[in-house]
Amino acid sequence: MKLPGSCHCGRIAFEVEVGDGVTEVYDCNCSMCRRRGGLLWFAPRTALELKTPESNLGSYRFNKERLDHHHCPVCGIAPFSEGANPKTGEATVAVNVRCLPDVDLATLKVTAFDGASL
Repeated sequence: MKLPGSCHCGRIAFEVEVGDGVTEVYDCNCSMCRRRGGLLWFAPRTALELKTPESNLGSYRFNKERLDHHHCPVCGIAPFSEGANPKTGEATVAVNVRCLPDVDLATLKVTAFDGASL
């Protein structure tokens, strides 16, 4: 199943393949996620298809510079990040499920993720 996603203003739009759906997400405690309040769902990078030009993405790297934290330069929303999985090296995307309007946030299992230690 594919779900649409976007930033608030629509400058960044995408679809993500979620298989049978999103049921579990991660609440990361890194300095970036604590401030932006995202709930993350991880998938292979190939699961996300950008529907708008890549040039619409603003990006930010910090700390060990392992992830590209993408955001909209117009509305400021951060819909996803991408980088190599630290365990497997596989290209991975961390989707902020708050940017997926078809996901019912009240039904999700939320697990703490210690991103501050990475």
